Amino acid sequence: MARVTGIGGVFIKARGDAKALAAWYRDHLGLELAEFGGAVLNWPDDTAEDGGLTVWAAAEADGDWFAPSTASFMINYRVDDMDGMIARLTDAGIPIQKGPETFENGRFAWIMDPEGNKVELWEPKLWQEKD
Repeated sequence: MARVTGIGGVFIKARGDAKALAAWYRDHLGLELAEFGGAVLNWPDDTAEDGGLTVWAAAEADGDWFAPSTASFMINYRVDDMDGMIARLTDAGIPIQKGPETFENGRFAWIMDPEGNKVELWEPKLWQEKD
């Protein structure tokens, strides 16, 4: 049976200047923009021990997981150094909405991009095996 095997891309429709939004992600989250204006993220470049994975989930309509954003999506970006990323964002005057918080699968923090989209940052660690 045919099935989805992964995320092939994430595309955000800018409400304002798309190039400025892409530059914000480049400057503050370290996305290396290619000539076409987007970034290509390669799993082999990820240094986490989990070998790379992407989580997909649907959020409850009445939940507040994406708050204060009113967008119907939130993108989770893997980071290789949460403390360094928090310092980078703080130095740039970007408020940390929440976190960092530690869970069994890693550390998380949340920020807002300049267009009001909530961004989740994740520094992965190995999943704990259940007995």
